[in-house]
Amino acid sequence: MAKRYWYVILTYIIVQFSGILGAPLLLNLFPISPFDAVVYWTIFSFIVGLIVILYIMKPDMQMGSTRDASSAGSVILWSILGVFMALFAQGIAATIEMELLGIDPGSENTQQIMDITRAAPLFMIIPAIIAPILEELIFRKIIFGSLYKRMNFFFAGMLSALIFGLIHGEPQHILIYASMGFVFAFLYVKTKRILVPIIVHAGMNTLVVLAQYSLSPEEIQRQLEQLQMIFIGG
Repeated sequence: MAKRYWYVILTYIIVQFSGILGAPLLLNLFPISPFDAVVYWTIFSFIVGLIVILYIMKPDMQMGSTRDASSAGSVILWSILGVFMALFAQGIAATIEMELLGIDPGSENTQQIMDITRAAPLFMIIPAIIAPILEELIFRKIIFGSLYKRMNFFFAGMLSALIFGLIHGEPQHILIYASMGFVFAFLYVKTKRILVPIIVHAGMNTLVVLAQYSLSPEEIQRQLEQLQMIFIGG
């Protein structure tokens, strides 16, 4: 793995944990609430982190696309198709979790993001835009890409997808995260353009955010129960 990729991963880790020092700093400098301090610092750190990572990966962008990379038309087609593929994979994984493993539907991670977004709508740019770009650069281009050079697609895709699932901090839903990660890896290999999984990832996150933005937790739970009936009956 190139040295600059390690710098990218280190930057991502710093962004994830910078709030430990950054939020208290904002709280001391400005007359804002602890909640606002966390939100503002998170938005600031993710934007700065994205800029730094894009700068570090400037050599990759200057290389250009490979000769057999998908055309603009194929990028659009696979981006649209990829959203349905990822949703389908997520639905199958959720069904397995509920029916075979007895895991309750719903994501605490998603719920926390939505709670913050409802209170501070500007926060929406992180799950909808910034996080998908960062995660696809790291988990697909860097981690999956490095593994794919050493092993076949299946094992490289599964390993990177499992890491992708674990990093979200919900081990009980690792199957759902991993299924999406595997689809993103497939799209990256199929099109040879990291832009495609970025678009699909951002599209899925945006759909979730917009769909749940105006819903109460009770309404979200009813929707999950309806999806359960669709997939497994009852």
